Amino acid sequence: MVRKICQTIAFLSPATCMILSSLDLGLDPWEIVTILTGGLALSSFALSGLYCTHQDISPEYASILLGITNTVGAIPGIVGVALTGYLLDSTHSWGMSLFAPSIFFYLTGTIVWLALASSKPQTFSNSD
Repeated sequence: MVRKICQTIAFLSPATCMILSSLDLGLDPWEIVTILTGGLALSSFALSGLYCTHQDISPEYASILLGITNTVGAIPGIVGVALTGYLLDSTHSWGMSLFAPSIFFYLTGTIVWLALASSKPQTFSNSD
């Protein structure tokens, strides 16, 4: 439960701060930067959410599991650069090209994490 709470904070904080930054609230630029910085700082809760789960699932194979999840997590980062450029050229809006997809994936990630994540130990070896 603690891991789910921490990961939820890590996902929803940046999403909320991006939503606040995208809205025209009449904030000064330094206030928007402060909001975004705070949201990204709170994303460090992932260290006690996602990144500890590998050790719980399998202490023997935690490093391999982390490598797999980091590889899968890097793919959207690679594709996202091209997608953001394409959306920026199409919409001429940072809110729509950068923040909207990020918010979508943060919210989707939260739902998937809450519904499917488990720290239940797994046996990956063939020996009994």
